[in-house]
Amino acid sequence: MASATVRIRPETHERLRQLAEQRDVPMQDVLDAAVERLWRESLLAALNEDYEALRADPGRWREELEERALWDAASGSDTE
Repeated sequence: MASATVRIRPETHERLRQLAEQRDVPMQDVLDAAVERLWRESLLAALNEDYEALRADPGRWREELEERALWDAASGSDTE
C-alpha cells in the first residue's frame, strides 16, 4: 500500500491516538474513516445545494418531476 506523509498539529495527533486506542484500531484506520465521512458530508452538501437550485426554478423542477414519473412508470415502481 502506498503511503504519504502529512503534517498535523500535535493536538490533532493526540486526538487521533486516543481515538485509535479507544477503538483498538490503527491510527490510519481512524484517519481513513474521518476523511471518508468528511468526503461523504461534502458530497451530500453539494448535492443538496444542486437540488435547492433545481427546486428554485419551477420549470426545471417540473421537468425533473416529469422525468422521475417516467422512470417510475418504466421501472414499475410508480407509487401513486
